[in-house]
Amino acid sequence: MLVGAATLALLGAAAACGKPAPRLDVDALVAQLDRAQADSELAANVATTAPPPVAKALTAIAAERAAHAQALTDELTRMNGAPTPTATTTSSTMTTTTGEPPQPPTTKDVVAALRQAADAAATAAAQQSGYRAGLLGSIAASCTTAFTVALGGGQDT
Repeated sequence: MLVGAATLALLGAAAACGKPAPRLDVDALVAQLDRAQADSELAANVATTAPPPVAKALTAIAAERAAHAQALTDELTRMNGAPTPTATTTSSTMTTTTGEPPQPPTTKDVVAALRQAADAAATAAAQQSGYRAGLLGSIAASCTTAFTVALGGGQDT
């Protein structure tokens, strides 16, 4: 009887280890990954036309958001055992009713994107536990620092 109980305990533990991550966790990380990639691209694009001091900050932010994307990719790969496909983010052009070309993105657009990213990462972190909560909390703090300190909240740009 003891052997049977020990066998059941081992099978239960093995089954618990083999459970895939809940879909909610994966979806939250994929959403953050997509946002990090888009933010990195946006900051890099705006850096090409910004004044030198702001361009330097934007370039650093682009690299930081790319690092966030890599950390999220690594965690998704660890969770799933294989890379998780992400939604494809494509740049779209907006058409106005006046037929004027769209305005290029500005530093204020980067600030708005980082503000949204910080809020979304903080919300997602509160719904996670362990490493994922820490990762998302760190991303939220990084984005907040980037738009408030590095870009001054977008006030003068």
